[in-house]
Amino acid sequence: MTSPTAEPLIHRMQGFGATIFGEMSALAAKSGAINLGQGFPDTDGPQEVLRAAQDAIAGGRNQYPPARGIPELREAIAAHQRRFYDLVVDPDSQVLVTVGATEAIATAVLALCEPGDEVVTFEPFYDSYAATIALAGAVRRTSVLRFPDFAVAEESLRAAFSPRTRLVLLNTPHNPTGKVFTREELQLIADLAREHDAIVVTDEVYEHLTFDEHRHLPIATLPGMFERTLTISSGGKTFATTGWKIGWLTGPEQLITACATVKQFVTYAGGGPFQAGITHGLGLPDEVFADLADTMQSGRDILTAGLRDAGLTVSTAQGTYFVIADVAPLGATDAVDFCWRMPELCGVVGVPVSVFCDDTDAARTLVRFAFCKKPDVLTEAAARLARLGSGGVARR
Repeated sequence: MTSPTAEPLIHRMQGFGATIFGEMSALAAKSGAINLGQGFPDTDGPQEVLRAAQDAIAGGRNQYPPARGIPELREAIAAHQRRFYDLVVDPDSQVLVTVGATEAIATAVLALCEPGDEVVTFEPFYDSYAATIALAGAVRRTSVLRFPDFAVAEESLRAAFSPRTRLVLLNTPHNPTGKVFTREELQLIADLAREHDAIVVTDEVYEHLTFDEHRHLPIATLPGMFERTLTISSGGKTFATTGWKIGWLTGPEQLITACATVKQFVTYAGGGPFQAGITHGLGLPDEVFADLADTMQSGRDILTAGLRDAGLTVSTAQGTYFVIADVAPLGATDAVDFCWRMPELCGVVGVPVSVFCDDTDAARTLVRFAFCKKPDVLTEAAARLARLGSGGVARR
């Protein structure tokens, strides 16, 4: 008889080990390479946001906040949705504050999926999507976004739906590709969701970080979609406070109540004084949000130029923290192996995109790089990457 401690991890989670982000960050720390793997900024967010959290700590707001979030944050989230998207949500019944967007995703999937239900998502996908779907005992069905434009393929997306489809898990602006879904693509998703009576869970944490002419459009704003959409966002990416883990869900009352029922037994609540900080941030003037996006776009441009100077084929990021490059022009045939060797080759760390895919062949030579770093760091990384193209080093 096999000992119950021989393999204690449940079967459906045995394919999930340490996250690639943690592994690559550890590799960067060990080698001294520039870490463009994990998506966290190396600067603090707006000082007034930080001060609001500090004031909350000093003011004694250090015990459990309400399970659904402090009232002023829920009101700020509701005001934000109306201000930017003309979406009217009730702060008491249609907003739920979570411990980051990751918990929001998990509580939504766990609350709404029975074992065997199918969840449609796009690949490459943020790695927590696959793990959360597995935890729920649900089945992942994917449609591939292909380099370099990552456009939605209608035939592929339609094929991912079935009579067992329960959820569509959408991410726009999209990690890891940097894609911003178009109105036409969102309308197709909405039409299929209505056709199959599916709920849409949409991860919009990079909503304020879009570039050039691209603008974020919440799928909940499309006709008939608010009633079947849970919208997720957070303060971490917008205000460069990823360690605070303050996220939220908005949507129709019955869906929010279902998520709150699960969430209370996961974390109950968290980040009380940080909730006060994000409350302040959401009320900042429009120009603050625009400046944050402009700063990120500048970082994108620095890094993209360096990648192209190295001879890589680059997909121009439309938003987020990330840009994807194809390392095949350097002679690389496997981005996983290439990423493990990058510290030695050029002193930079990236993340292989294939780890976000079921169809690994579609991303075999693609690498994701984060540009949410200081300009001097990105300039040095770009210079190091540019040297890659000089000697066919990937073939060694």
